[in-house]
Amino acid sequence: MQETQAIRSLAALAHEARLRVFRALVVAGPEGLTPGALAAQLGIAANALSFHLKELAHAELVSQQRQGRNVLYRAVFPAMNDLLAYLSENCCQGQACLPAVASCQGEPC
Repeated sequence: MQETQAIRSLAALAHEARLRVFRALVVAGPEGLTPGALAAQLGIAANALSFHLKELAHAELVSQQRQGRNVLYRAVFPAMNDLLAYLSENCCQGQACLPAVASCQGEPC
């Protein structure tokens, strides 16, 4: 992933409603969700949801597919995985990022 795409993706996710929409689409998996289902699930007005979906689509984090009279939105999992890989590339100079948890054996750590 190029730095400009990472910035675009992070900027799109840097809003409470868009992050909630994206997470809901990730949970929905490949089946995706319609805007109506998203709006009902998240309590977001249709016009605001449309704006947030457009921003996520512009960042290439969600895709849309027309199915008859409905539009299905889906998370673009390869883009999400690319962003996670970009963020964790060269993590901790090749060392484990989280220290091993020491056993406190009943005493406060």
